[in-house]
Amino acid sequence: MIDSAETDRLAIWALTPGGAELAVKTAGMLRNADLYLSRRCGRSAEGCLFFSHLPDIVAKKFPLYEGHVFIMSTGIVIRVLAPLILHKTIDPAVVVMDETGKYVISLLAGHMGGANLLAKQVAAMIRAEPVITTATDVNQVPAIDVLAGQRHLAIENPAAIRHVSMALLKGDRIYLHDPGDLMTDALPGKNIVTDRQDASDSDLPGVFIDDIMVDLPPHVLVLRPGTLVAGIGCNRNTPMPEIRNLLMKVLKENKLSINSLACIASADIKKDEKGLLELGKLLKLPVLFFERKKLGQITDIQNPSAVVEKHIGVKSVCEAAAILAAQNGKLAVPKQTTPNVTVAIARKTFTSSV
Repeated sequence: MIDSAETDRLAIWALTPGGAELAVKTAGMLRNADLYLSRRCGRSAEGCLFFSHLPDIVAKKFPLYEGHVFIMSTGIVIRVLAPLILHKTIDPAVVVMDETGKYVISLLAGHMGGANLLAKQVAAMIRAEPVITTATDVNQVPAIDVLAGQRHLAIENPAAIRHVSMALLKGDRIYLHDPGDLMTDALPGKNIVTDRQDASDSDLPGVFIDDIMVDLPPHVLVLRPGTLVAGIGCNRNTPMPEIRNLLMKVLKENKLSINSLACIASADIKKDEKGLLELGKLLKLPVLFFERKKLGQITDIQNPSAVVEKHIGVKSVCEAAAILAAQNGKLAVPKQTTPNVTVAIARKTFTSSV
C-alpha cells in the first residue's frame, strides 16, 4: 500500500463496469481513498459511494480531497473539471486512468499538487505506464516548485515560477539569493549568479530565499523559509483583531514576511486564550505554549517586565517564548507593545546577507 502521508484524502471515480473493477482494485492498494461509483456501472464494493450525475458530485467533492483518480476518458474529466479549476497553487492533484489500466496520466497540478508523483505511484502499483508531460520532468531538469515544496519553502509569487523554469530548461543564468543554503545544492551551479547588483541590473530570472521583504522584479521567484517565530503576550480576553493588528504592524515595520512565520508562542497560562487560538487558526499556524519555568530560563531578554514578573513570576513572555520556539534563536525584533498586547519576533538559525 502507498503510505497515507503521501496520499491523504484521495477520491477514486469510475463510470463503467470495467472502470469500477479497476477502481475497486486501486482503492484496495491505497489508504484513505474514498471510492465513488456510478449507479449505472452495475458494480458495488464495501464502503463505496454511489452517484447519479458525475459533474454535480465532483463539483461538491473536488476541493475536499488532496487528489483525485478518474478512471474514464480524459475528455470527460476535462469537461467536468473545467469550471472547477482555480490555480495550480491550490488545485488538487488529478490523475486519469484508462479502464484497462494501461496508462496513468498526470492531468492537473502535476508539481505543486503532486499529480506527477501520484501518477507514478499508482502506475507502479497496477503495472501501468505513467504519462508525465510537464516540461521540466521530460527534460530532466529541476522543477523549482517541487523543490520548494520538498524543502518547506512557501512560494510567495507563483507567477514567477515560469520564468525560472524556462531559464532552467534553456540552461540560462539564474540569480540566486540563498543565504541559508536551502536550495543551492539543487540548482546547476555553473548557471548561478549570486551578485544582487548584477541581477538587479538585468532581466535575469531569479530565486530569492529569505524572510526579509525586498523590492524585486516580477521575474524573481520569492521563496519563504519558516524561520520566524512570533512570541505574543496579551491581557485576558484581548480580541483577536487587536493581537493580529500589532503582529502585522511589527512584521511590516521590520520588513519581515508573514509567509516566513512558522508559529506563534506564548506562556502556558494563555493556552485557553481565545484571541491567540483564533489568530493561529486564521494564519494556519501552530500555537505553542511554554511553562513559566521554561520561560524563566531564558536570560537573553532585552525588555524585562516587572509587571509580568509580579503577575506570573517571569520577566518576559513574548521575548522568552519567541526565543524558545525558535529553538534558542536570536531576537529579530524585541518586544513591541500596545496597551493590551506584546509581540517579539525571533529567528531560527538562518542568516540573511542582504
